[in-house]
Amino acid sequence: MTDDGTTTAAATGATGTLGYEQARDELIEVVRRLEAGGTTLEESLALWERGEELARVCRRWLEGARARLDAALARPEEGSGDAATGVGGDD
Repeated sequence: MTDDGTTTAAATGATGTLGYEQARDELIEVVRRLEAGGTTLEESLALWERGEELARVCRRWLEGARARLDAALARPEEGSGDAATGVGGDD
């Protein structure tokens, strides 16, 4: 449990199952707590480590999304629709 009574993925150890938005939101909260100060050195280090872990999760999601987009863009367009719309032909 955190100070505000919520259970974090850090407490449950469920980093591998976090979605991008969930990891991003938790990372925002970690940064907010670090910037606010008032934590012990041990708490700050634990927050920093959690933030690094969450950043890696976000990075993996974004890299995966980029790879999917690149793969989709690299595929030849099937039935580009030019013939059906008459757009882009030899004018």
